[in-house]
Amino acid sequence: MSEQVKFVLDENHIPKAWYNLAADFPKPLPPVLHPGTKQPVGPSDLEPLFPMELILQEVSTEREIEIPQPIRDIYRMWRPSPLMRARRLEQKLGTPAKIYFKNEGVSPAGSHKPNTAVAQAWYNKQAGVKRLSTETGAGQWGASLAFAGALFDMDVTVFQVRVSYDQKPYRRALMETYGARCIPSPSNETEAGRAILKERPDTPGSLGIAISEAVEIAVKDREVKYCLGSVLNHVMLHQTIIGQEAIEQCAMAGDDPDVIIGCTGGGSNFAGLAFPFIGLGLRGGKKRRIVAVEPAACPSLTRGLYAYDFGDTSHLTPLVKMHTLGSTFIPPGFHAGGLRYHGMAPMVSHAYQLGLIEAKAYHQKACFEAGVEFTRCEGIVPAPEATHAVRCAIDEALRCKAEGKAETILFNLSGHGHFDMQAYINYYDGKLVDQDYDERELAMALAGLPSVAI
Repeated sequence: MSEQVKFVLDENHIPKAWYNLAADFPKPLPPVLHPGTKQPVGPSDLEPLFPMELILQEVSTEREIEIPQPIRDIYRMWRPSPLMRARRLEQKLGTPAKIYFKNEGVSPAGSHKPNTAVAQAWYNKQAGVKRLSTETGAGQWGASLAFAGALFDMDVTVFQVRVSYDQKPYRRALMETYGARCIPSPSNETEAGRAILKERPDTPGSLGIAISEAVEIAVKDREVKYCLGSVLNHVMLHQTIIGQEAIEQCAMAGDDPDVIIGCTGGGSNFAGLAFPFIGLGLRGGKKRRIVAVEPAACPSLTRGLYAYDFGDTSHLTPLVKMHTLGSTFIPPGFHAGGLRYHGMAPMVSHAYQLGLIEAKAYHQKACFEAGVEFTRCEGIVPAPEATHAVRCAIDEALRCKAEGKAETILFNLSGHGHFDMQAYINYYDGKLVDQDYDERELAMALAGLPSVAI
């Protein structure tokens, strides 16, 4: 049987609640700290940035948090997303393994990001907020918040990392088509941006810098709230509809994954797929291998330290304990712009520390090679970020072939690559090179980690 197999649920199967892994962790998450006092933050400390309902979700340890009906109504535009079996890829590899993927590229913005963008915009709208600020790397998050802003008639300002702003003009155009304002970061519009440009006028930028600019806008203007597309607990929470749907779809397929894979930058699409499965295991269910795949040029899990650090370069955010390369670390300008973040989500980092997940790092040429192989078998072009998950899935399938094991592999195809074709052109032209971070810069960034007694 060679045809692609798709497992689709109807809109009645959209989850009615988000799943919170914090309820099932065997050890609680380390507290978020105030950057000045180094004491645990309270809700009032976060109010300049977020509406209270999102703050309460951020600190919640309830296992389920109900999804408001207006959000579920909008989810119907693309959810449930299909689970697909990559039979042609299996045949090409000659593996006894089964390969499934959750296709999050079917959303209007082309990735998993609207799952939380719509939720964040709705909660802000309910709180009377009319203007939102954010950052974006590759543009998937910026486009998704711009989409949500259009739905709720909200003004959205997006600071896009300079290297991605230049590399991906069509993502910028998509944000502007939805009505958002897109600014290359670092910019001259904020104190944080001007300081960076004065020191390094030719900087490619980073997500840490862009976060500083977006946070500064929100802190200085009471009419603006800040939205983040990854890293924070409430973002991980909103994405868990991916894994919840996948559990039901795998049952429909009569299968149960042994290996679950997602690419990781800040951690949201990985958490979205993996956390519901991890929760099943913690509550007495099947134990699976869960693999987080990151870029070798920005390897926060496999190379970073587990320590308290700022989420931004200008140190405007609270301190969170996470795997970090240091908040001042600026990664090279590789094409998977959504994975160029110095830190990993605290919940993903905590899961890694507890031994609940594994981590692997790949260079970009091997990932694009896997992305092209996947496209020629399955017809879907993955975003550069998603090629990391594809690479790992292929390697796991080849391992099964070598070991004669008929395992089931599930990965998250977090977004399509239709706005990333220049990166594929560069790959075909031999212009795509594997880039490594500067060891001296990493050492300096890690040396500057804040001193925390907890």
